[in-house]
Amino acid sequence: MPRSILFSFASDSYRYAVREIREAFPGEHRFERLGAEVARLVDTAVPIGEFAAACDEGRIMFVRHLTVEVAGYPLDDLPTEPELATTLLEEVSARSVAVQTWVDGTGSSHHHLIVEALAGRGVTSTRSGQDVVVSGVVVGKQLLIGVNRLADSLSDWPGGRMRLARGDERVSRSEFKLEEAIATFGLVLPAGGKAVDLGASPGGWTRILRLHGQEVWSVDPGSLDPRLRRDRRIHHEATTAGRFFAANRVRFDVVVNDMRMDQLMSARMMLDAAAQLRRGGLAIVTLKGGGKNPLDGARRGIEVLREQYDVLHARQLHHNRNEITVVARKHE
Repeated sequence: MPRSILFSFASDSYRYAVREIREAFPGEHRFERLGAEVARLVDTAVPIGEFAAACDEGRIMFVRHLTVEVAGYPLDDLPTEPELATTLLEEVSARSVAVQTWVDGTGSSHHHLIVEALAGRGVTSTRSGQDVVVSGVVVGKQLLIGVNRLADSLSDWPGGRMRLARGDERVSRSEFKLEEAIATFGLVLPAGGKAVDLGASPGGWTRILRLHGQEVWSVDPGSLDPRLRRDRRIHHEATTAGRFFAANRVRFDVVVNDMRMDQLMSARMMLDAAAQLRRGGLAIVTLKGGGKNPLDGARRGIEVLREQYDVLHARQLHHNRNEITVVARKHE
């Protein structure tokens, strides 16, 4: 039976998301943009599992979160808790779910309404970590409700908006991008591995790699944060990536690249890095989305990467701004 699918995206990426969906699933589709970061694929026969798989594989890069719409209510005429519970229990068989609410704009998310409606029928809820996700999004003058498996939701955060703590220990905002990629894609870095961080200064990604047990070679002519320089398992190589590769004799398990260059240059840099990487080694790179067509630019960069890597994931994450995070493994 056709169902509408709600999907989220960065505010300036809607047209790219729609284009990708149409290309991944040819046929007649109707889209409704509901707000700055949420839209509806109306009464579609596309299975939510296939939609999610296309996003996970990188065929759809500009969608951040998915849920199957089950109800919608005007904000000035919200349902009573028993009414909402009746609707939800037609869709939810689990006795414990994650309830995730967000607002596309300003105002209350009405999180309590959903939680209390479920609790009244014996369904417990948390913010995350459950196999079933009940989503609520306030957009315009309505509250939309969706239900989806976590496995098909793309993110265990409301609307794909991952929130990370801003502590004094952080070196730079860029840390959030790597931290989100590791969590979203369930990446496991090798215990006691060796990693190279290209364009490391001031060391945000280096710090995250160390938190995941890696010995890190931080390559950048710029300086590292003084707190990182005291770590004996961080080796600051104050040079360019090209010069480092020419002299290096270490074989790495992980290579990361958040350098400020266009998609093709970053991808070609990763081909150079592949010679320094063990077979099956993990690569994480952000392809910057400059120019008039970031979708085609990202695709060109990914095609270059495929010369040496198997591309596992490619997505515009919450902390990415105008870029795509790509996760790949060096060919075996």
